[in-house]
Amino acid sequence: MKKIIYLMRHSEVYKGINHNYNSDNLLETNMKSILSINGERMASDISKLDEFSNLDLVVSSNYVRAMSTAKYFVKDGISFVVSDLFGERKHGINSWDELPEDFERKQFEDFNFKVGFGECLNEVKGRMLKGLDLLLKEDFNNILVVGHGTAIASLLSNWCEINYGGEYKFKGNVFFNRRWNYMECFKLEFEDNELVNIENLNFNL
Repeated sequence: MKKIIYLMRHSEVYKGINHNYNSDNLLETNMKSILSINGERMASDISKLDEFSNLDLVVSSNYVRAMSTAKYFVKDGISFVVSDLFGERKHGINSWDELPEDFERKQFEDFNFKVGFGECLNEVKGRMLKGLDLLLKEDFNNILVVGHGTAIASLLSNWCEINYGGEYKFKGNVFFNRRWNYMECFKLEFEDNELVNIENLNFNL
């Protein structure tokens, strides 16, 4: 049985002061980040592409920016689910200045590296794989998952060679080699639950 699963990063985030919430909890603050006006437009425009005209199911991370992106893809007859299994990597800090130097690089070079009460990338990959396994058992053929760059990258590492510089290989072939954009999207094709192809969809934003 053939199944297509799209893994998409959320749209552009608003960079100004967000007056919609007040919290000393960095994780809570990060989860509530909203889209910019341009981010809303980008999500709306991309949702209208023919590529996404046959979706059966849209799954979103439980972060506001992911749900705000996913909403544009939920048309009549399309099911919608929110799952914390597809949430972003938890940093394990209370303020950004607590992150060690080169934190991102250290995590990509050592998937067991983590800080405080946060997650290492192996832990992120584990829950992402759990979420993916559940989707592969569903009776849907075309599924969009809207999530986060680092979390998606950790999942792709299950089948691919990836590096911090941005080169991703599947079965020895490079399918991605640049910095991630907002709404970066990867099209995964499964046959009988086995991944047979990965394609990066470049929307030229």
